[in-house]
Amino acid sequence: MNSQYEALDLIEEVTRTDGSKYFEISNIDQNGIAELAADRGYIKAVKILQLNIPRTKALIIYEHYINKHYQLQTLMNEAQWENPIWTEWEKPAGKVLDAYQMILKANRIG
Repeated sequence: MNSQYEALDLIEEVTRTDGSKYFEISNIDQNGIAELAADRGYIKAVKILQLNIPRTKALIIYEHYINKHYQLQTLMNEAQWENPIWTEWEKPAGKVLDAYQMILKANRIG
């Protein structure tokens, strides 16, 4: 698990390099990584759609999954400024995907 737990509180739209799009539940730190990844060509674009999303049970389920399965980056490390890593978070079928879809629906996204 990540040594520092990160709360998720926004929804963003990510445009992949092939032009396809997807939504992600994220936070301002991870959005900064996405902006840098877009500048470096790892993704085409990122746009915040909703800020300060409610802390629902669905959000907490998704947040726990992300924090447990992914090493969330920070821009504190000089090397990450030069070479950000872009990872599209998987949403496995079951309670994680259900939670993700509930968050989008509750925020009228999608």
